[in-house]
Amino acid sequence: MSEPPQDATRPMPVVDTEKHPDTGKHLPQPAEPTALPPDAKGSGRFWSARRVPSAIIALLTLGGAGLLLYDIVAVRTGHPAMYWRRELARQLAQRPLEDIPVLAGAAFVTAVGLWLILLALTPGLRRLLPMLRPRPDVRAALTREAAAQVLRDRAVEVAGVREARVRMRRRRADVRVISHFRDPAEVRSDLDTALAGAVSDLGTTRRPKLSVRLRGPGKKG
Repeated sequence: MSEPPQDATRPMPVVDTEKHPDTGKHLPQPAEPTALPPDAKGSGRFWSARRVPSAIIALLTLGGAGLLLYDIVAVRTGHPAMYWRRELARQLAQRPLEDIPVLAGAAFVTAVGLWLILLALTPGLRRLLPMLRPRPDVRAALTREAAAQVLRDRAVEVAGVREARVRMRRRRADVRVISHFRDPAEVRSDLDTALAGAVSDLGTTRRPKLSVRLRGPGKKG
């Protein structure tokens, strides 16, 4: 059986191109960014694996349980208990509860316990900024460094901006800008507009608040 003939007049996809000013070759044009749907929902914070604290606690628990089990087996077989166990039992029997070493040990154990509870209840990965989800099965995040770089690049594109520094936090972006050759009021107006658009383009679940500080280049000499 022969295959059906293909439609020779089927339109092919078209890619917009432009010619390079020097070589004359056609270069592909960048595609327009895909807009998020209006009902896009935000991603929750990403949870850290907590590998280092988990490994430390597991090793300490394993070592302590193994040592205690070895001492119990030794006592059951007729050997004396280890010195640390006898000394610990003696100290706990003789020292009152209001003794400073007892209180210090209890405070240390309480602090470690609260630290572990805090690690268990908080997601961690504070350097990741969750982004809006275009689909329910898609999750994405933006690092603070990448977000700061986007804001910095957008700031230096404003006419009259000589230098820009951005420090990105979870809920705020601190922007420090040095201007030149333009009226500071005009630079500030254009800068606010550009940065507001950049914050919207980040696509993060929680848009960071902008804190912009503009100053002139200073006097020379």
